Amino acid sequence: MYGIDISTGYCCHPKNRAIDSFIIKKSATMRPNVIKPIAIAALFFRRNILSNYDYDLFVIGAGSGGVRASRIAAQLGAKVAVAEDQQLGGTCVNVGCVPKKLLSYASHFSEDFHHAVGFGWSPTQPLFNWNTLIANKNKEISRLNGIYGNLLENTGVTIINGRAKIVDPHTVIINDKEITADKILLATGGWPFIPDFPGKEHVISSNEIFFLDEFPKRLLVVGGGYIAVEFAGIMSGLGAEVTLSYRGSLFLRNFDNDIRENLATEMTKKKVNLSFNTNVSSVAKQEDGALIATFENGETKEFDTILYATGRKPKLNDLGLENVNIKMNPKGTIAVDKYFKTSEDSIYALGDIIDGPELTPVALAEGTALANTLFNNNPQVVDYSNIPTAVFCSPNIGTVGLTEEEAREKYTHIEIYKSSFRHMKHTLSGSDEKTFMKIVVDKDTDIVLGVHMLGSDAGEIIQGIAIALKAGATKKIFDSTIGIHPTAAEEFVTMREPAT
Repeated sequence: MYGIDISTGYCCHPKNRAIDSFIIKKSATMRPNVIKPIAIAALFFRRNILSNYDYDLFVIGAGSGGVRASRIAAQLGAKVAVAEDQQLGGTCVNVGCVPKKLLSYASHFSEDFHHAVGFGWSPTQPLFNWNTLIANKNKEISRLNGIYGNLLENTGVTIINGRAKIVDPHTVIINDKEITADKILLATGGWPFIPDFPGKEHVISSNEIFFLDEFPKRLLVVGGGYIAVEFAGIMSGLGAEVTLSYRGSLFLRNFDNDIRENLATEMTKKKVNLSFNTNVSSVAKQEDGALIATFENGETKEFDTILYATGRKPKLNDLGLENVNIKMNPKGTIAVDKYFKTSEDSIYALGDIIDGPELTPVALAEGTALANTLFNNNPQVVDYSNIPTAVFCSPNIGTVGLTEEEAREKYTHIEIYKSSFRHMKHTLSGSDEKTFMKIVVDKDTDIVLGVHMLGSDAGEIIQGIAIALKAGATKKIFDSTIGIHPTAAEEFVTMREPAT
């Protein structure tokens, strides 16, 4: 846990190489059972006596990236503290991917009960209880919070509850106490953004929807990204009358157009009211609690709850950035180099506050790379190519690599393979839901550039295909792979004719 090679007694910690050299020389004449305690004692001396700072690394933000960087840095021998002013685990664990996936599972049961009739089950009229779902979700999140705490404490990381603020390049203040650190890592994540308009105080963000006291029978979702389409499907599946309003002509910008168009069709089948090229101009609250949304075209409509899923912005308020020399990107994110160093040599940043993919696994990879760079004498750079992602809308989306539109901009000759079919399950369920799959290929090299899917378990299927793309798979390799029958996934290895 001290970052020591027991066979040589070498301390991996990058500070004070003179002590490392001393240990290496002495190890030649010492038995292994003697080397280890001396090495540990030397590292303890170096960390606690020679250091001019309270900590080697002070992390602000205990989300996915911050926790990963803290834990690995501590395992490598660094003295680490992490500050968090909310719950451990950040957005993903508390008000993001984890609780959202749990709600997504819940929303599919209504369809499952209906589909079961075609498989011989007697029709039932099950009752849904929102409060039971939320209570069970809260219990699971509390369990995960505890796991994150144990992960940090078991590796020797000091957890400090409170909002830390930068005082200078090596000092933070938290709970009225100044703490010094050789390196400071900013990993504060994002926060929901709601634009200004009359009645803004009556709407909620994706933070609050996980804790509603009552289930909304009539819900307006405003936005066109991951969160908007996911919650539109979730709440509709749970029984709400849902309207999705988006200011553009089609949601999920930057996704493959075929995926976007097919999702719009499937969401309409599932009774989500899609309203494109619309925008809310104001919201008024009635005496009975109902909300009246007025749109820019003059139309008005009544809802019980209005969810604004209009993006997220870096959570940088009251962080003390004005006290140091940190450059910002035009989008309001922190500028960093490939090793996540800011323009202030002692301060680093990663995750949703830098200009990169806002995905939990990406933040985890960044945290790992940073810890190894700083405390393992092993500079690492994150590879952002072919990052797979999933959207847990209804039906799910899974995607990796280039869209058709991106591929046509970068390559001269492109081949497209498409397949749209009725899932085997629905031959008996009676559902008219369609699965859609697409492969994008560079015709000159036969390399698969992108794979996209809309349908049941899309995220699970695309994860495996992402490995193939990372390895540089060609369409010929896809074609020569034997499929698993009968599955939807086997369609990816049986598409032979390019789309016209």
